[in-house]
Amino acid sequence: MNEMTTIGDAAVETSNRPQPKPGVMSIAPYVPGKSKATGGKTLHKLSSNETPLGASPAAAAAMKDIAGHLELYPDGGSSDLRAAIGDVYGLNPDRIICGAGSDEILSLIAYAYLGAGDEAIYSEHGFLVYDIAIRAAGAVPVIAPEQDLTTDVDAILARVTAKTKMVFIANPNNPTGTYLPFEEVRRLHAGLPAHVLLVLDAAYGEYVRRNDYESGLELAATADNVIMTRTFSKVYGLANLRLGWGFGPAHVIDALNRIRGPFNVSGVAIAAGVAAVKDRDFLSRAVEHNDKWLPWVTSELEALGLKVTPSVGNFVLVHFPDEQGKRAVDADAYLLDNGCVLRLVGNYGLPNALRMSIGTEDANRTVVGLLKSFLGQA
Repeated sequence: MNEMTTIGDAAVETSNRPQPKPGVMSIAPYVPGKSKATGGKTLHKLSSNETPLGASPAAAAAMKDIAGHLELYPDGGSSDLRAAIGDVYGLNPDRIICGAGSDEILSLIAYAYLGAGDEAIYSEHGFLVYDIAIRAAGAVPVIAPEQDLTTDVDAILARVTAKTKMVFIANPNNPTGTYLPFEEVRRLHAGLPAHVLLVLDAAYGEYVRRNDYESGLELAATADNVIMTRTFSKVYGLANLRLGWGFGPAHVIDALNRIRGPFNVSGVAIAAGVAAVKDRDFLSRAVEHNDKWLPWVTSELEALGLKVTPSVGNFVLVHFPDEQGKRAVDADAYLLDNGCVLRLVGNYGLPNALRMSIGTEDANRTVVGLLKSFLGQA
């Protein structure tokens, strides 16, 4: 008897065609933030945590230099980029891996170390790519509840079993903006069996200005079971190029290099990344902009009576009243009709919240003004 599956409203025979391995079709596809408003022209896109300052002019210039040589394969080892990152952060380039965004590196880690029957843990409102990577590798995701929208070390440790092979931690976390002090990260690491790989995702690490925060470089440099990942998509403004990197023990980096694509980073991305990571003045300006407008946006939204989760990233999580006409979905529709795009986060288990990236001064003031009107306070 032929097997049938349903796609949309149509029943489709599946017995006579290739089938994905078990578990693949149960993966919920990653849904990015909207890019366009519904009410005509998009005025401000604040749905994807992109920097409002664009990219370093030095990075843009480096890209142009590559444009005349697009017929050539890039350096398969991203040697110049790894050397530049190593120089800036004081790291051994041989222990750095580069990828098409940190997303690719997170997936490579899962593919290299997870398989059928294994489990990997991430926190309740953690980055959705973890769930996708775990399931794609054939393993089982285990979700640890959070405390006050913050990763709970004890909840994670309580869920470690003989099947646990990996723990993913976003620090700071997206979409909540909360973080773990590094003593808590060290406590987590100390409580994990030596064979469990701790993955520290520090995509927003450059923005954090707390004395008790570390991105994980030192722990990744000294422990055999810790790897830290970073991205050029946020503070460096290179999201369009898809560029990220990881730093960890030599044996972990060796395993990842064995399964990554031979030319997984384009020459354009390598050149731009080298220039960007060396442009410390641009980085400082981007962080200073966030330092100014993150507290301003938080304060202004709270003055409207909205709850804002304290954030150390370049975005805020805004909670709306559980009141007909004033919920997050209503606010989202109102903002879209007025040219401003924020991010609904129901797929993160936060159905009555919007995530707002910190934008330009005009963008920040516009969104606050629109929400004031939406709430009937204008």
